[in-house]
Amino acid sequence: MKPDLSLSLQFADPRHRALLPRHKVQRFIRAALELPGEIAVRIVGAEEGRALNRDYRGKDYATNVLTFDYAHDQVVGADLVICAEVVEREAAEMGIPLLDHYAHMLVHGTLHAQGYDHEADDEAEAMEARESEILAALGIVDPYRRR
Repeated sequence: MKPDLSLSLQFADPRHRALLPRHKVQRFIRAALELPGEIAVRIVGAEEGRALNRDYRGKDYATNVLTFDYAHDQVVGADLVICAEVVEREAAEMGIPLLDHYAHMLVHGTLHAQGYDHEADDEAEAMEARESEILAALGIVDPYRRR
């Protein structure tokens, strides 16, 4: 049985609202959750994505997903900010369905919210393996084999 999830879903950039109904977003996040979660997902445009990345990470560009994790002991508490323009561009560049890439970003962000990281090579390998396993269970092709 998958852990409970309290989800807030916000569309500051509404371009993919129809592609991301609440039940699909919940399914992708719950697949990656190891504990109950209280997670907010905000789909943003490039301007907001760039400002958040600059202000919180010191990187002056919009990135695909930002994870702001607040707790990961008893309950996973986090905000996931996904930049619609970046995800759309990356999916087109990789020649993959847009929904598959959103699923990957939601899984990736949820794993970050639980303490997974990819700064060191061994951490990256472990996180990528976990992402691949979760995405396979969702019926999504391994994003790391596409490279």
